[in-house]
Amino acid sequence: MSQTFRHPIGIAPADIDFMGHVNNATYLTWVQEAVIAHWRKLAPAEAVARHLWVALKHEITYRKPAFLDDDVFAAVMLEKVEGARAVYQTLIKRGEDVLAEVRSSWCCIDAATRRPARIARDIAAHFLPKGE
Repeated sequence: MSQTFRHPIGIAPADIDFMGHVNNATYLTWVQEAVIAHWRKLAPAEAVARHLWVALKHEITYRKPAFLDDDVFAAVMLEKVEGARAVYQTLIKRGEDVLAEVRSSWCCIDAATRRPARIARDIAAHFLPKGE
């Protein structure tokens, strides 16, 4: 598993639902933004330009609600890369409190052809500890 990447999250009034807390669907937007930010932060610029990511699957467990004035962040960890696929674990947190746990699968896409593209080992090495 990779080191944890911390991604700040801003809560907007539009994120709040009829129950007075962040709508469940908003969490998925946060996960997508955090995973893409992780890729852009650690991948070489030429790899970022050549590749796009699309989500294949999200499994989410909601633990606690988030509210408008909360200081929330995503803790993103890359579990593994296999061919064109990557598996991420993301925790949405407020301080030490886990608000949601998300495991998601992603497919790397060639930006020009829009077809799946394998992640080269040298690029994956930017994300995973040596030996994985």
